[in-house]
Amino acid sequence: MFTKEIYINRRKQLASTLGSGILLFMGNEESPMNFKDNAYHFRQDSTFLYYFGINEPHLAALIDLDEDKTIVFGEEMSLDDIVWMGRQETLKEKCTASGVEYIQASTALETYLENALAQNRLVHFLPPYRGENKIRLAKVLHLPVAELAEAASLAFTKAVIAQRSIKAAEEIQEHHLAASISADIHLMVMQMAKPGQTERDLVAAIQQAAVASGGQLAYPAIVTTRGEILHNHYYGNTLKEGQLVLNDSGVETAFGYAGDLTRTFPVSKKFTAEQKDAYDIVLEAYQQAVNLLSPEVRYLDVHLKACKTLATGLKDMGLMKGNIDDAVEQGAHAMFFQCGTGHMMGLDVHDMEDLGEAYVGYTDTLTKNTSQFGLKSLRLGKQLQPGYVLTVEPGLYFIPDLMDQWGASNKFSEYINYDKLQGFRDFTGIRVEDDFLITSTGHEMLGKPLAMTTAEIEAIRAEAF
Repeated sequence: MFTKEIYINRRKQLASTLGSGILLFMGNEESPMNFKDNAYHFRQDSTFLYYFGINEPHLAALIDLDEDKTIVFGEEMSLDDIVWMGRQETLKEKCTASGVEYIQASTALETYLENALAQNRLVHFLPPYRGENKIRLAKVLHLPVAELAEAASLAFTKAVIAQRSIKAAEEIQEHHLAASISADIHLMVMQMAKPGQTERDLVAAIQQAAVASGGQLAYPAIVTTRGEILHNHYYGNTLKEGQLVLNDSGVETAFGYAGDLTRTFPVSKKFTAEQKDAYDIVLEAYQQAVNLLSPEVRYLDVHLKACKTLATGLKDMGLMKGNIDDAVEQGAHAMFFQCGTGHMMGLDVHDMEDLGEAYVGYTDTLTKNTSQFGLKSLRLGKQLQPGYVLTVEPGLYFIPDLMDQWGASNKFSEYINYDKLQGFRDFTGIRVEDDFLITSTGHEMLGKPLAMTTAEIEAIRAEAF
């Protein structure tokens, strides 16, 4: 946990933005894998963690704005708990460390809320995403589960997003740590990968290093020789000479802050000529996007700059043709770049995605394009502000099914050279990604430098053999 003053000030700042009522925070429960007492790794709700810092299950909390009172609802360890888990820091001690004076039993939450509703008081709650919290809220609020998302407080949601989006000094330090550890792990993978290994060999090393760092993986690692599959979590392929390995993995610190890096490297000592050409196009798009990072710049424009840079490079390779500005405006480049150039990051690798992408990545005046292939996957479009933490991750992905579907109807044939594209059916994919902080004057890369150019990567790969 951070110091209690940090949590007190966070709650005070939030309370000042909403006039009256109750602000409800639902902590997460443990999730069983196959029976009740065999649970997945516990992860606290990020908003609960942000305002209270207590990383344990079976908790809820509220800020009563009218009574000027903050209460945590939970239970102290029973004797059975102590027998099985050992004596741990008490809930009272954890609440004291969070600056919370009042503690009530878990069962008292429903009574508190029912009394408030009987008095026609407003209960603000965030959109629930865990099944157990949906059931609990539906019962006490007398709402069908299907109506909870719509009934969630938009004012509360927007206030939390506005506050959590601007990272404080202690959060930036955590992001630096997460990115630095992640960079070390990526270097380790580039140094250890050999033909004949499986993807799971690399994933096992990544997971071991993440846990050894004192944290966890921020998300399931994407480590694959099939880099055209954007979120590929299959680890059964064997590494072979001539292939590329795409490693998209990042560490979550003990405090819950995420790192998210990607590097693509050859299984062999060197890239092939075509691999190097494509990689350099991605790297140029990355550099052009990074150069634009600055306050008041729309991330949508950062994304479009990356798209045009990718399309220009593909035209030089003979895979695209025609007017590049028109091609990108119409979405022809999405044959090769189907996703967004980046996203917000914080306590979640896709920061606050549970609160709604329309509010986290966009605004009332800049709404997401949900119809155009490519743009509909851009999680961040709004103007950047100092304190934002985000990723930059352009890529090129050669997806045979997409080639076949668009090619059959000659879609965007004025911009895509389908004849030459057939020679790239087995090319797979390339992505490059780093994490950045928006500063008052521009941007700052988080963490430590990690090999990025083909020459730097080839030098590491040469030492691996």
